[in-house]
Amino acid sequence: MLFNSFEFLFLFLPITLFSYFFIVRKYSLEYGLAVLVFASLFFYGFWNPAYLPLILFSIVFNYYIGKRLSKVVNNKSRHQRSKRLLSFGICINLGLLGYFKYANFFVENINLMLTTQWNITNIVLPLAISFFTFQQIAYLVDTWKGETKEYSFLHYCLFVCFFPQLIAGPIVHHKQMLPQFLQPENLKPQAANIAIGITIFAIGLFKKTVIADNLSLYVSPVFDSSNLTEKIDFFTAWGGALAYTLQLYFDFSGYSEMAIGCARLFGVKLPINFFSPYKSISIVEFWRRWHITLSRFLRDYLYIAFGGNRHGKIRRYTNLFITMVLGGLWHGAGWTFIVWGCLHGFYLIVNHAWSHLQKTLNLSIQKYKAYHLFSWLLTLLAVVVGWVYFRAPTIEQANIILFAMIGGYGANLPSGIHARLGEFTHWLTAINVGTSQGGGKQLVLNAVWVIGAAIIALKAPNVVEVFSTKEKISCDTTIPFQIGHKCWYQWDYNNRWIAQTAMMLIFGILTFTQTSEFLYFQF
Repeated sequence: MLFNSFEFLFLFLPITLFSYFFIVRKYSLEYGLAVLVFASLFFYGFWNPAYLPLILFSIVFNYYIGKRLSKVVNNKSRHQRSKRLLSFGICINLGLLGYFKYANFFVENINLMLTTQWNITNIVLPLAISFFTFQQIAYLVDTWKGETKEYSFLHYCLFVCFFPQLIAGPIVHHKQMLPQFLQPENLKPQAANIAIGITIFAIGLFKKTVIADNLSLYVSPVFDSSNLTEKIDFFTAWGGALAYTLQLYFDFSGYSEMAIGCARLFGVKLPINFFSPYKSISIVEFWRRWHITLSRFLRDYLYIAFGGNRHGKIRRYTNLFITMVLGGLWHGAGWTFIVWGCLHGFYLIVNHAWSHLQKTLNLSIQKYKAYHLFSWLLTLLAVVVGWVYFRAPTIEQANIILFAMIGGYGANLPSGIHARLGEFTHWLTAINVGTSQGGGKQLVLNAVWVIGAAIIALKAPNVVEVFSTKEKISCDTTIPFQIGHKCWYQWDYNNRWIAQTAMMLIFGILTFTQTSEFLYFQF
């Protein structure tokens, strides 16, 4: 069931919300939580009931391992036993993830290397397996460290399958979410939570259905086209690459904000996942702003587990690179994702080495605006190049698009546009910009949507900034931001925000006649 669907918005969500609070008030919190667990499993099974046994097995298995770990973890004589138990739990989780997500990929590559014809049944990837697997591995590790424990199976079920964050995050810790259900003020509906939740949901819905879905119209003709070398040139390549760069941001951040808004209706504050990432002036900063909960998971459970920065610079850079490659592989079973991970590992190494060089040579160039502008452009270019591999179906297709972006297949403007440029046509001819027949309207609309979306991504406030003064929302980022006392965009209990929220909901709902899944559902 999609957040951007009639059945979710007008049936599932209001029925679940009313049932939860009614049962809690009439009977008890435990019965209310049972309603939420049942509703969440129905939400998950709505996609395909065949997926339910896997997630149920995963929940039962990890709850059992977590319970055993919490019993032995504080006993020094049983320390080795607890490590073996933790290793066993992680191996089973990774084994399931590996089988369902990577088995076909590995068999295909073994056949290519050994010229064999091994064949396995085409395994269908269960929805959200990457997210609920990582969330439960984090729970096992936290339990082993003695940072969390759970003795109620019902509570653990809700931690894993709470429907707002089940499919694509935000990835949360057990200690972040469960205690919120038990707070006395959350046992009945709060007007503030309802108002804030609906507003954040409306912002996310608008970003997904109005902006991201319209940008998608200019992505597929470039990335999914056959015989691409015959159709692509400089302008179409950049148009498709920039459209995807913005589509991915508005699609995923829109989903995350819808999830945060839904959870807030129940009184639960999920952490923010995006903090205006395209404003970053370095790759390090980009990863502090992009998919924040996944970045935190990769840092805490992979990078630090590998040794982090504790064993010298060479080891630190190696750990960074391995972490990002595994992060790329987590996104999908394909060489394009591995290349994307390698690129970002390389970017981070260069970024840290440059920072070290600046400190060593005592360079103080960060105070110059020109340096900031150059750093922003370089960071954005690096990110766009990475997204080309992330989106392209094959490495060959990505290479063609990147070659076109540097002018390898020439540059052509539709003759209708070319004729309206007057004196500029001489300059365009001088730099070998030719003409083509047709496609003028498509090119103009592509540019309009990319420029409009870019202005919003770079200039509009994010939800943390919108709610920074009246009702702060959960945010793990350390990015500093400054808010004036009378900024027009600050959320408040007033008619202006009611009207703005209603408009965003109406525009979003008007798109419900076309079904569009979220990009991150494939991961």
